[in-house]
Amino acid sequence: MTSAPRTAGDPPGDPAGLTLPRLLARNAREHPGLPGLSWQSAAPDGDGDWMTLRWAEIHEHTRSLAAGYRARGVGRGDHVLLQMSNRPEHWLSDLALVRLGAVPVSVYGTAAPEQITHIARNCRARLAVVEGAAQVAVWEPLLADAGTPLEQLVVAEPGAENGHLPYAALLGAPVPERFAEELDAARSEDPLTVVYTSGTTGEPKGVVLTHREVLSNALALDAVVELPPHVEHICYLPFAHIAERMLGIYLPCHRASHVYLCADPKRVGEVVRKVRPAQFFGVPRIWEKLSAAVRAVLSLMPAQQRAVIDRAFEVAREHVGYRERGEAPPAELEERYARAREDVLLPLLAAGGLDRVTWSASASAPMPADVVRFWAGFGIVIMDAWGLTETTGVATSNSPRTGFRLGSVGRPVDSVEIRVAEDGEILVRGSSVFSGYLQPDGSVRSALDADGWLATGDIGRIDEDGYLWLTDRKKEMIITSTGKNVSPALVENALKEHPLIGQAMVHGDNRSYLVALLVLDAEAAPAWAAANGVEADGQPAGLVRHPAVRAEVDRAVAAANTRLNRTEQVKRYALLAEEWGPATGELTPSLKMRRGVIRDKYAAELSKLYQD
Repeated sequence: MTSAPRTAGDPPGDPAGLTLPRLLARNAREHPGLPGLSWQSAAPDGDGDWMTLRWAEIHEHTRSLAAGYRARGVGRGDHVLLQMSNRPEHWLSDLALVRLGAVPVSVYGTAAPEQITHIARNCRARLAVVEGAAQVAVWEPLLADAGTPLEQLVVAEPGAENGHLPYAALLGAPVPERFAEELDAARSEDPLTVVYTSGTTGEPKGVVLTHREVLSNALALDAVVELPPHVEHICYLPFAHIAERMLGIYLPCHRASHVYLCADPKRVGEVVRKVRPAQFFGVPRIWEKLSAAVRAVLSLMPAQQRAVIDRAFEVAREHVGYRERGEAPPAELEERYARAREDVLLPLLAAGGLDRVTWSASASAPMPADVVRFWAGFGIVIMDAWGLTETTGVATSNSPRTGFRLGSVGRPVDSVEIRVAEDGEILVRGSSVFSGYLQPDGSVRSALDADGWLATGDIGRIDEDGYLWLTDRKKEMIITSTGKNVSPALVENALKEHPLIGQAMVHGDNRSYLVALLVLDAEAAPAWAAANGVEADGQPAGLVRHPAVRAEVDRAVAAANTRLNRTEQVKRYALLAEEWGPATGELTPSLKMRRGVIRDKYAAELSKLYQD
């Protein structure tokens, strides 16, 4: 095995004794007037006023809310299910339940009924808080299900209760006697939450995370990021995902920072333009879509203006190159970069609300190299990170403070150490690695070996400087009929380097060659067509059939193949118009591909690609 160098021991500020309620009390005491949570009020046109709670108000509100949950029979150690969008009722309930000593469990809004049933049975929750009428219809049958302990539903949207408890009633409940003795009594070793894996394969598993594990990770992350005090965070990923639980709930409590809730992820661009955040996190698919949208705009600019922008991009990438090598850029380059940034790059970034970004990051899946290079042209270095739900999120990260390598996922944070096994599988252990998986009887089953190592299922390598480079998921590696191993992510990212190709999935297990399903990019394809004089009816379906588009995709696949070895090359492909997403089942809620679902849905198309 090879091992990455790291500093031994717990991260700075050992989290022993730290709990989330203690952080909330500290924020209310030391930062009472600082804004902690903002959200947009409901309005028919979607443009309601922004509401804000300050940290002292958050502390008092969650106390009242905790009393309401206590009055409904929720006590220490009880699991409570939450299925709502990123709205204040979700965020505040999460903290109120933690203060009560209960364990909040968020459920993906796109979870299928059978997944909801599995989660409800696995965590034995007696109460669930849901958003509105659509959710009530899915959850109501569980109240009569003999195999499910669920007894009560609380409904967030007024008028959608259908006989169930309105959320507003929680805030009007009387405070129980001796309630102060029950509140904020959590210990660092107590469960803070259970996060269910998104289920790319099989049933979701309940990952139990303690206060100590979460805050150990928070302290380790603070050691590698550079952020202004009380930084803003735009919260748009589901709370059922470990990334948003850390970024949108736990880290803001740890840092006394300001969360902006974005209930509809499709409107995240509007919120970014309003907030102009200093930090922005997106899974690779989000960065891909952002880059496709920007590229579409750039492609329509006059050639002279585009030439100025391209020169600015070259200067920014040269500047990033020095930083990546750990070298100070020459004074002459610093001067050119400062001019390019002020005159060209910042105005472009300001149009999208990204001109104040000092820390940008991604995780969840390998980041396409061309997307990283594209944003480096703006001077934005996407600090790619890696981790699992089981590692409380980030286990390795690139860092503006400790160093970065574009294309890698960085070095281990201080709360973990990593190794690579003989077969290439990444192993991890440390103070932020999870307690185990929740069992239906309430016990927690550890997944660690006798020495505390977790087998992650990811394949990778560690370079001589300690940076981790991901290859793929162990279970997703393609083994051809000739016995060759192929990383599908490597091939797919090569294919997606052309702006026309928004999504790609390669296939070829036990076959003699690889084929691919390619999806036209919804933003870039119409812009490419307009720039190249291509007219097609019924976009994007019309573009898929257009000879000029097909010819350009042929060239894109051929260009990708030149960068791949013979086994990795794609021999045939099918071009699709319909974008994959969580709502149609091809992607998880965290925007990872569900390869099995895609293979089943397009079985006929894949079969045709192997017919002579």
